[in-house]
Amino acid sequence: MTYIEAVSALEVLDSRGNPTLSVTIGLADGSSGTAMVPSGASTGAHEAVELRDGDAARFGGKGVLTAVANVMEVIGPEIVGLDALDQRALDATLIALDGTANKGRLGANAILGASLACARAAAEACGLPLYRYLGGVGAQVLPVPLLNVLNGGAHAQTSVDFQEFMLVPLGLPTFAEAMRAGSECFHALRAVLRERGHDTGQGDEGGFAPSLRHNEEAVEVLLEAISRAGYRPGEDVALALDPAVAELYADGRYHLRGEGRVLDSSELVELWSSWVSQYPIVSIEDGMGEDDWDGWAELTSRLGSQVQLVGDDLFVTNVDRLREGFARGAANAVLVKVNQIGSLSETLDTIALAASHGYASVISHRSGETEDTTVADLAVAINAGQIKAGAPSRSERVAKYNRLLHIEAELGSSGRYAGRSAFRLLGAASAPQG
Repeated sequence: MTYIEAVSALEVLDSRGNPTLSVTIGLADGSSGTAMVPSGASTGAHEAVELRDGDAARFGGKGVLTAVANVMEVIGPEIVGLDALDQRALDATLIALDGTANKGRLGANAILGASLACARAAAEACGLPLYRYLGGVGAQVLPVPLLNVLNGGAHAQTSVDFQEFMLVPLGLPTFAEAMRAGSECFHALRAVLRERGHDTGQGDEGGFAPSLRHNEEAVEVLLEAISRAGYRPGEDVALALDPAVAELYADGRYHLRGEGRVLDSSELVELWSSWVSQYPIVSIEDGMGEDDWDGWAELTSRLGSQVQLVGDDLFVTNVDRLREGFARGAANAVLVKVNQIGSLSETLDTIALAASHGYASVISHRSGETEDTTVADLAVAINAGQIKAGAPSRSERVAKYNRLLHIEAELGSSGRYAGRSAFRLLGAASAPQG
C-alpha cells in the first residue's frame, strides 16, 4: 500500500519572494508528503541546474511553471506505481528520465521536489518522523547550529566583502541551551552595532547587514556581542566564517572591494592563517575559490590540522568533485545542500563518501528558503553534528531550529548534543544508517 498514487506540484514563494516549487506525493494508503525546494543566491558554477521559465513578464523571468509542468506531465506519470519505500529506485528513475549530467532538462528543482516529497510520504506511511525513517535507530545526535548573524557579500551588498560570519555555540550542554546562547548573542550584537552607529537591517539569511570599516570589524563585533551576552568567546561560543570568495575571484586574484585590496592565493591563505591565530575560529567555508585547487591545497596544508575547512562551491554536494578534492588534498569537510545535486539518494552518497575519507558533513539551508524543515531531520538522521540554517531570526530560518528543538525533546535521554566533538579534526559526521 506504499506505492505512489498521485503527484502534484505548485509554484510557491521563497523567503526572497521569488518563485520556487512545492511538490506533493500521495500514496495508496492515504499517506502523503510535501517538500518545498530552496534556492541559492551565491551559487557554485558546478551546481545542478535550477530550472527557471525565463519569461520576463512573470517574476522577472524567475517563474517555475516549466518545472511545475515537468513534475505534473513528465515525472508524475513515470513514478506513479513505484514503491515510495524504495527511494533509490525512485531517484534512479528521476535521474534517468532527465538524462543530463546537470539535471538541465527537467530541472534539479523539479527532481528534488519529487525526491524529497517521496521520502516524506514514505516516512508518514511507516509512522516515523523523517529523521528516524532516514537514519534508523542510530539517529541521535543534535547538531551544533552555525548561526549566520552578520551578512555580507552576495547576501547583503554592503562594504563587507565576506558573506557570512557565524556564531558557533559549541560549549553548551544541549541544543536548546545552544540556541538560547545563540539568540542572546544575536540580540547583544544588535546593541553593539547600534552603539557603533551601524545599521541593523537584515540580510537574506536573517543576520545583520551593516557597512563596516573593514572585514575584520565583523569578527570584532561578534566577539564583543558574545562577551556582552555573558558567554566566553571560544569556550562557550566560537566563530565560523563563510567568506564565499568565489564571488570575489577574477583574473586569478581575490578582489576585496570593500577594503580596496587585491590578494593572490598565497596572500589570502596568509590572511586566514592570521585570523585563525588571533580569533576563536573553528570553521572556514569556501576560503578559496571553487576552481582554485592549488589555493585550496595550500590552505589545507597550512590550516587543515587546526581548523575545519569546508568546501561548498568547491564540492557542490557532488561525489565526483569530492573525489577530486581527496586527490588534491583540498579541504577536510563538505557542505551538504540537497538542491546542489538534486536528489536525496545522491545527497546521501556524498555524505557517505565524505565520511569514508574522514571529511565532516555540514548540513545546510540556502539563502532563498521556505518553511520546509527537511534539512533539520537530515542533520539528525546522519548524525552530522553541524547545521547551517541562518540567524535565529526570520521564520524560514527559525523553522529549522524549532524542528530540532522538537526532535531533541522527542529523543529525550537517548539524544545527545554534538557540542565541541563536532569539530574534532578530520571527521565529524557518520555515514547514514538505514
